[in-house]
Amino acid sequence: MGAELIIKDKRAVDGTVTEIVVWRLASPVPGCSHPFKYRFYFGLADGTSIVRYDNERGKGDHRHFGSKEEPYRFVSLIQLFRDFNADKDGWLSRRNV
Repeated sequence: MGAELIIKDKRAVDGTVTEIVVWRLASPVPGCSHPFKYRFYFGLADGTSIVRYDNERGKGDHRHFGSKEEPYRFVSLIQLFRDFNADKDGWLSRRNV
């Protein structure tokens, strides 16, 4: 079995961009214990990254918030969506204050 695309979605709303891509792989990315390769991105239309969650060979699961990068504990795809949306919603609520 090769890679199977689970979701690919990109949306632009009110000067922001959200892009989510998730693949199911035959075997985990080195550094991960799950079969998913993913990229969750939220940023401004001008290309400024606000928050990203992704996994890559050797680094494993991690999160970028602005210029800060930190490990991310992957539990499930559902939890990944929740965590990403919580960061995104938190930034949006601070923006609209």
